[in-house]
Amino acid sequence: MEWLQDPAAWVGLLTLVVLEIVLGIDNLIFIAILADKLPPAQRDRARIVGLSLALLMRLGLLSVMSWLVTLTTPWFSVGPMSFSGRDLILMLGGLFLLFKGTMELHERIEGGQSLDTGGPRVYASFWVIVTQIVVLDAVFSLDSVITAVGMVDHLAIMMIAVIIAIGIMLLASKPLTRFVNAHPTVVVLCLSFLLMIGLSLVAEGFGFHIPKGYLYAA
Repeated sequence: MEWLQDPAAWVGLLTLVVLEIVLGIDNLIFIAILADKLPPAQRDRARIVGLSLALLMRLGLLSVMSWLVTLTTPWFSVGPMSFSGRDLILMLGGLFLLFKGTMELHERIEGGQSLDTGGPRVYASFWVIVTQIVVLDAVFSLDSVITAVGMVDHLAIMMIAVIIAIGIMLLASKPLTRFVNAHPTVVVLCLSFLLMIGLSLVAEGFGFHIPKGYLYAA
């Protein structure tokens, strides 16, 4: 625990907490949109389960860093391009996000026309929603943990940063969910943002890095 007396370690912890929160924004937005598909009584539970699973996944990945490093080693090549396990995960996650974002946009805009029929609203299954959250949690956790591994040297700092970031996200998730789902325009903008994130994940899987600053500025 000698890092406790190192000012640089504390600066690294603070920087990593901020980065973990920024990297978790897209995950938080996705959870907020999906939670609205559940009955009101189950939404808080879905948010807590989703973010808790994200925390467990990130801590689990941090505890097997030696395996995580092997994911960046090329597995096979196609012409001049080589692909690692991380690349494949990012591509699959990006394609899932593009598909899910497109389907959500279709449902919110074109499907919304059928919501005014006066019939009872049909809610999604709790575990179907949680499964979708878990799939994206895995992708976002991988990105988040690789960032943590590249920034600081101490495992304890990484784990503390992840726990603090997820704790802040848990506190922010309920008001964010309420705000997002109360404003249809914000939902469409959030889904457009998720489509950009999906595209960036696919591009990164092919080796084309898009600076996150451009995406978040948009």
